[in-house]
Amino acid sequence: MGNASSMLTQYDIEEVQEHCNYLFSQQEIVSLYERFCQLDRSAKGFISEDEFLSIPEFSLNPLSKRLLRMVDGLNFKDFVAFLSTFSAKASLRQKIELIFKVYDIDGKGKVTFKDLLEVLRDLTGSFMSEEQREQVLSKVLEEAGYTKDCSFSVEDFIQIIDHPGLKMEVEVPID
Repeated sequence: MGNASSMLTQYDIEEVQEHCNYLFSQQEIVSLYERFCQLDRSAKGFISEDEFLSIPEFSLNPLSKRLLRMVDGLNFKDFVAFLSTFSAKASLRQKIELIFKVYDIDGKGKVTFKDLLEVLRDLTGSFMSEEQREQVLSKVLEEAGYTKDCSFSVEDFIQIIDHPGLKMEVEVPID
């Protein structure tokens, strides 16, 4: 499973569906497989960094470097599991956990003021000065009851972000 010359069997489809917690239908998995094979130009069974960057929406994303840490070298099964977070059926918790991974720059399970500042820098580019970024971030943290010296675990992150009325409508179209 994973290179353009192979076909998905019913067993493969069901296995992938189970791996992504049934967030995609069997037809959606087939569509994702076709897209995966298009991206896997050299039919290696995984998608490289360069192949991911060939997706215009991905390469233009200011957080693409951070996302590449999570997706470089994914086989088809893991590719679908990664994309399942963007499914309309994915829970808010799953979406927040992915966002946490984007912010957790060193992968140690904690997000610090420095991590938040680096992501804000990626998002704002030259539109904000470093001083403005620090002021904005300090104010946001203060309003949430935190200081610059705090660090957040994924559970803290979920508690901060997961509140009634918050909608995370980030989805990847399958077709």
